[in-house]
Formats: sequence, C-alpha cells, structure tokens
Amino acid sequence: MIARHLMSTLQSRALEYPVVTLSGPRQSGKTTLCRTAFPEKPYSNLERPDIRNFAQHDPAGFLAQFPKGAVLDEVQRVPELLSWIQVRVDEHKTAGEFILTGSHQFELSRHISQSLAGRTALLKLLPLSVAELCDAGLPTGVDHLLFAGGYPRIHADHLDPAVMLGDYFATYVERDLRELIQLRSIRQFENFVRLCAGRVGQLLNLHSLAADAGVSSVTAKSWLTLLEASYIVFLLPPWFANVGKRLTKSPKLYFYDVGLASWLIGITQESHLQVHPLRGSLFENLVVLEMLKARINDGLAANLHFYRVSSGLEVDVLLEAGNMIRLFEIKSSQTINQESFIQLNKVAAIFGERVVKKVVLYAGHEQQKRSNAAVLSYLYAGEAATNEGTPGSAHETDKTEC
Repeated sequence: MIARHLMSTLQSRALEYPVVTLSGPRQSGKTTLCRTAFPEKPYSNLERPDIRNFAQHDPAGFLAQFPKGAVLDEVQRVPELLSWIQVRVDEHKTAGEFILTGSHQFELSRHISQSLAGRTALLKLLPLSVAELCDAGLPTGVDHLLFAGGYPRIHADHLDPAVMLGDYFATYVERDLRELIQLRSIRQFENFVRLCAGRVGQLLNLHSLAADAGVSSVTAKSWLTLLEASYIVFLLPPWFANVGKRLTKSPKLYFYDVGLASWLIGITQESHLQVHPLRGSLFENLVVLEMLKARINDGLAANLHFYRVSSGLEVDVLLEAGNMIRLFEIKSSQTINQESFIQLNKVAAIFGERVVKKVVLYAGHEQQKRSNAAVLSYLYAGEAATNEGTPGSAHETDKTEC
C-alpha cells in the first residue's frame, strides 16, 4: 500500500466523533485506507447485492452483527441505514464506532445532514498526491504526472494509464451516472465531459459550453453538478472582498484527476504532452489539485481561490487564512524570468500588508528565495499551501530525487 497522508487525520477524527464519513472518487483508495487505519473493525461492502438487501430489509439485524461498530463501504447505497446508525451512536456514545465511505458527495451529504449532523466528521480522499508518490519513491516527472494522474492502481500495479482511465470513464458513465440520472444520449454526455476537459484552468462559461455540446444551459448546469457530485470536476471560486460576489461570479474549472483530463482530450501517450497546446493548463490543474489535496489531507478548509479583475490582472491561487493572504503564480516552464513576478507583485500591492507570502510554482526543481517572492518546484505545491513558512529546505534532497 502507498502510504496516504490522510491517515493521521482520519484516525484523529475517529477519536473525536462517533462516526467518520470518508467520501471520494471510486478507486481513490477509500476502502484500503479505512481497513488499514482500523484493522480491528469488521468490514461490510454495501455494493454487494446480498449485503445491501440485508441492510435494507433488516437494518436492526444488520447492525446487530457489529456490536463494536464497523467499516461500512458505499453507504449511500442504503441511505436509510444512517437513521439506525444515529440511534445506535446516540445510545453508545463511543468515539469511532462507525467508519463510513461513499462515492457520491452531494447525495451522501444530503442523507448525512438529515441523520448524522453533528455526529460525524466529514473527510475526503482524493487520488494520490505528488507528495504521496514522492514518499513512495514513484516517478514524479511532470509529463508522467500529467499523463498518469493519481489513481492508485495505475501506480501500484504499473497499468497503462490510457487503458485504465478509458475503462474507468466507461464504467463511470455506465454505472454511476445511470444510478443518478436517466441519460437520453450517452454520446452527448461524453462529448460534454471532453469539452470540459478542454477547458481546464479556464473561467467556466456555461452558455458557451452548452452551445458547443449542443444542449441547453439548464442541461449543462445539471450535468456539471453531476460531475462535481461524482468527483470528476471541481470549481475554484474567485476571490472578492464582497462574499456575495464570490458566489455569483464565474469559477474556474478543474478536474480531480489530471490524468483523466489528459485522456479525455486525446492524450494516450506521455510523449503527446511535450508539444500539446493544453500542457500549460494541465500543469496548472496539477498544481492547484496538489494544493487542494494537501489541505484536505491535513484536515484544513480548502480556502483556495483565484484572483482576477476586469483589466486582466490576475493571480492563479489566492489562499485566505483569517486576515492573511498568500499568493501563488503557476508557470509550466522549467525556468523563471522577471516576467514571472509581474502579476504576482501587482496583485500583492493591492492587498498590501495582508500578503504574508508570494510564491511562483514552476515545472523545474531548483528552489530560489528572491527578494520579492519565493520560487518553488511543483513538488512543493502541497507544502506551500499548508505551511506558514517557506518549504523546500528540510526535504530538499528527497524532493530533488523524486
């Protein structure tokens, strides 16, 4: 097993809450992590028809099998079970009694808010981070990461990413989506997802996306919500001093797995990335995703935004923590010049003393501490998003070897 950085957060939450709910995309490693973190707990997979039937028709008898709790996999398949778990944990008042997993975040969250509000910690496990791959001694070259993505089986079993991701997407469409909605046109939906992949790192324009896909804006919005719910895409919100504007202005579109985005736009060999016109956008997706994973794995709120004004001035990531702001510019080149700092410094001037860190994250490996900003390798993106100081010194040798 590749060690997962969420492990300590998962175990610590189990000491604080009677239930811990772990959501994330299929095949991100939720089952393996939970069974490794809690080896003493019995395990039950609600995907199995016989087990699901037992839980649906005799929930009291099903839970009676587990007097000290259990790991229950894909619990969204039997949402009515959550009410029985609520009664159980309220009676026992035991920390870490049940560990639940699920793959549909909106559906699962809705049922949990009805039955387990205040009783469960909510965590997410995303595909492998660059830092996790680095710790495991696995390849972390830029083009390899953009091609392979982070699904554990690709790296652990040395699978061909193009084959595995093709099968993953086909299974996702045939299985998960048919459980959530009735699709009239599978091909039209698949085309919609590919169009989304071609827009990674761009402002979301639903009207344009809908027109290109040949569907209504209402349908496009519904499909995008489904992609969010099933951990295919996520939206990075803009930053505005007015919180209301953050909720109404267009977000940026990214994929939870950059390898899947690459496959969707037709990249079937690592060598295709060297001259691909979307390589820079995919690299931006990789770095933003690494920052998101690091914060989630540490049990922190994401708090990631981008900053853009009508004049065209922008910075790729703005991280807000209280009154402090950290700014990040992402460059897919392996060298840095003075132009790399222009936007960063202009935005920093707007916020003044609130800015406590300015960082350029790039595709090279050397770390630089310049007078006006730090320059860090993409390998440090996660550390840069979670540490108050400047990462890059304590583990510099290890990262360079990655």
